Amino acid sequence: MPDPTMQCPLPENEAQRLQAIHSYGILDTPPEADFDTLTRVATHAFDTPAAVIGLMDTDRLWFKSQLGIGVQQLDREIAFCAHAIMRPGEIFVVEDLRLDPRFRDNPLVVNAPNLRFYAGSPLIDQQGYALGTIAVVDTRPRVLSDDLRTLLGDLSKLVISILENRQRTIQLNRLAMTDHLTGLANRAQFERTLKSEMAHARRTSEQFSVLYMDLDDFKQVNDTLGHAAGDEVLCEVARRMVMQVRAEDLVARLGGDEFGIFFRQSPDESAEFLARRIFEAVSEPVTLSTGDTVSVGISTGIAHYTDDIESMHALLTQADQALYKTKRGNALL
Repeated sequence: MPDPTMQCPLPENEAQRLQAIHSYGILDTPPEADFDTLTRVATHAFDTPAAVIGLMDTDRLWFKSQLGIGVQQLDREIAFCAHAIMRPGEIFVVEDLRLDPRFRDNPLVVNAPNLRFYAGSPLIDQQGYALGTIAVVDTRPRVLSDDLRTLLGDLSKLVISILENRQRTIQLNRLAMTDHLTGLANRAQFERTLKSEMAHARRTSEQFSVLYMDLDDFKQVNDTLGHAAGDEVLCEVARRMVMQVRAEDLVARLGGDEFGIFFRQSPDESAEFLARRIFEAVSEPVTLSTGDTVSVGISTGIAHYTDDIESMHALLTQADQALYKTKRGNALL
């Protein structure tokens, strides 16, 4: 192992830097072509056997893309990138790792792959945090020209551009699939999930159910206390519903005071039991920010997926019809 006295200190903004990395939601994600293209370009442009795009996590350097390395991550204490991110405005180059006292005892130098050369350009996000590096390594000493230093810096900017475009796309997709009032999934996300789960159920014969839920007496809240009060009630109902489901279930606001739940069947719990729990939770009075207290009820219709249900529309129609019968009969289910 490297001499402890030669280990790299942490950046002063380490906590914020880690928070920035995690905000991208990229750690431990599968390979992506855009990043792999850049490592491939780097090996050709620099004539090196290996190149990486690495993100420096708490105790590891995780590779979003690697070519010629053969591992997915390295311990932080032996990662050259730990030193590179300490100089966010510079290209970090070590022409001969064996001659540098910081790295001559590094396992990557003294053992296979017996690295001799490292050059890395920090990945600097818009807030100025060094997330990691794009780097090239070689098994022979090298001198890096000014032109190649500039090129490596340009590649690091491309990595950040791809990373931030990826984050924006994810955020836009999330917004498109989220109900802006309650933060629940919206109808589009609910229907997308059902289509996917129906295809999965056909292959595996796993059971699931759909619950359609409609608030009782909600119109009266809007009419007497106003829409702001109604919005508060909807948000509180959404919170209570989420508290009753499992992580693998999906709660969605379908519109107005209508909600839907995707529920995967299990030996421990039935959709009917879940509906009763939600009924009890939602029936508790809601105290508004104005100090007013209101009460609403909830009616539920349940449809169980079976192999003879041919479409998502047919499944949702069953749930809707069950809800209609419930409301007409003034019963919970």
